[in-house]
Amino acid sequence: MLILPTVVLLVVFSTAAVGQSAPSSATPSKAELSASDHALKNPASIAADGPITSLPYTPSLDVDSVDKSVNPCMDFYQYSCGGWMKRNPIPGDQPSWNVYRKLAQDNQRFLWGTLDELAKNASDRNANQQKIGDYFAACMDESAVEKLGADPLKSYLDQISGLTAKKQLPALLAKIHQRTEGNEMFFGFSSNQDFGDSTQMIAFASAGGLGLPDRDYYTKSDPKSAELRQKYLAHVQRMLELLGDGPDAAQHEAAGIMALETALAKASLTRVERRDPHKLYNKGDFSQLQALSPSFDWRVYIEGTGLPQQNTFNVTEPAFYKELDNQLQGASLDDIKNYLRWHTVHAAAPFLSSAFVKADFDFFGTTLRGVPQLRPRWKRCVELVDRQLGEALGQEFVNRAFSPEMKQKTLNMTNQIEQAMAADIEQLPWMGPETKQNALTKLHSIANKIGYPDKWRDYAAVAVSRNNFLGNVEQAAVFESKRRLNKIGKPIDRGEWRMTPPTVNAYYNSRMNDINFPAGVLQPPLYDPKMDDAPNYGDTGGTIGHELTHGFDDQGRQFDAQGNLKDWWTKGDNENFNARAQCLVDQYAQYVVVDDVKINSKLTEGEDIADLGGLILAWMAWKDQTKNLHLETRDGLTPEQRFFVGNAQWACENDRPENLRVNAITDPHSPDKYRVNGLVVNMPEFEKAFSCKADQPMVKANRCRIW
Repeated sequence: MLILPTVVLLVVFSTAAVGQSAPSSATPSKAELSASDHALKNPASIAADGPITSLPYTPSLDVDSVDKSVNPCMDFYQYSCGGWMKRNPIPGDQPSWNVYRKLAQDNQRFLWGTLDELAKNASDRNANQQKIGDYFAACMDESAVEKLGADPLKSYLDQISGLTAKKQLPALLAKIHQRTEGNEMFFGFSSNQDFGDSTQMIAFASAGGLGLPDRDYYTKSDPKSAELRQKYLAHVQRMLELLGDGPDAAQHEAAGIMALETALAKASLTRVERRDPHKLYNKGDFSQLQALSPSFDWRVYIEGTGLPQQNTFNVTEPAFYKELDNQLQGASLDDIKNYLRWHTVHAAAPFLSSAFVKADFDFFGTTLRGVPQLRPRWKRCVELVDRQLGEALGQEFVNRAFSPEMKQKTLNMTNQIEQAMAADIEQLPWMGPETKQNALTKLHSIANKIGYPDKWRDYAAVAVSRNNFLGNVEQAAVFESKRRLNKIGKPIDRGEWRMTPPTVNAYYNSRMNDINFPAGVLQPPLYDPKMDDAPNYGDTGGTIGHELTHGFDDQGRQFDAQGNLKDWWTKGDNENFNARAQCLVDQYAQYVVVDDVKINSKLTEGEDIADLGGLILAWMAWKDQTKNLHLETRDGLTPEQRFFVGNAQWACENDRPENLRVNAITDPHSPDKYRVNGLVVNMPEFEKAFSCKADQPMVKANRCRIW
């Protein structure tokens, strides 16, 4: 998603619909989707076999999760989470399992109960309740989906088959892009804020066109990458065979598709390169866009989207579009049609019959992520409603599970942590007065969005039927595509959210200059109104501080208070920041992810900076909150120890090695173990709280500190 939002906190969950073949998702076989097979054969998920009408309670500091056999000064993550990891093996349908995923599943079960209720064809439902209820009912009707087989693809495939000349491609792509929102065949085209004028929305043309999760999968030469490419080729061939192609023909077609995708991958920026917003800001007029890919008629494409002709574009990767043009010129019409057929079935597979679903899951779930078991259908249907009608579903979640009091408490904590950051900026020894003033101006301009939007999205244009699952998916995709495209040329809506209210996550948006905390993440055990301040400030306070710090990490600091890409740093302060950031880059580069794979610390730099800054700010705010209080030891832990354990226990996790390998390439977050141990080694307050000795692993002589 380009640079917006700049950051998503913690683990990114699969929000893809019904097993959408996004990197961390999975898709179904008929038996696995059976309503009688909801219960997973795993102790960690036995309780997750039915809908619920109230959210379960888990304390924000769980003493049973602590492994007291471990010295916290030797391995604080194992000390804080060892008990949790023993009691929480990875469920069969998950690539990993952690506190965030467990809460997300609790929220999903709660939404399942809500949608089950609304799926009943009751006469007293309002318009939104009708849409989400009927959408869920159609999604859950497995037998209807199974009967259709590949028929829902017929209109797409007929249009592709009907291509008789390459010049017809722009008009066809304009249609397909809108109907398969999120699947960027050849490239992506949508709206985004102008980097130079954050008040305006302009057209963005971005790189795309790949079936594997990242360009590195096509370019790396190690044996595991080569093996995975062969398995991907076999998967593409299998999907084409399901469309009716013979084995020999499908094998030949898959090779051509792989060659085309590889060329596009090699012309794409790496994830580290895309962290530099200057590399992504290449604003020009229509003639400049057309000159990058002269064989592709952009005027026809834009007309096909329903937009008036545009003359302002940002091309995020010009070199990619030059190579795209080379491929479109060099490829045969049959090569192009095969590529389109593959990406069509790739995008639609999760919504088709079990043969397609199983093939999709076998590669993107099992081979890529090591997940042995498909998620139950109810879970995938809940995720799909949340993805496509998220604010309609979010209203139900907020009304049933999020109080005004909780919103106010979170806002109060946010204000306290912002005050702590202001105090921190004012006393920074490495930053001069001019940059400090600019930093304070930006900090005080940050908008705090808590729980849910002030204005809910209007889904009146989305027609939903109880009897047309794929039709509902298309309707919602077209709605979202048009909603985004229609922003072009208009002022920015600063009230908009980029996560739905039930989401267990949070983010900072550098060009909106706002922090966003959905209601879903403000639930126990992450925010626990029954618990004392120490673990709450350690956990949710650390999250708030994390998002605030993103405004001043290696990416966020390049945008000003209004969200414009503008250098507001003096030369000396810029050098000081880079030197301090390099301390973290060097530290995290030494950590092993899995086997011989180490953290790509230039990719994780922003998250590592935000993690450390967030913990420091939360500590400052907690100390200020409790400065006149007498705090007592509880459960054998001092208040200071409770703060650190509370912070660590959000990150308790078990992970599959295959998933760790994917994340090492694609995830800008470090593994959770190092999001705990990598922080406390830099905090003298931790050393004091646990009476650590200078030669122990959780103590570092040369500590890193930026904010």
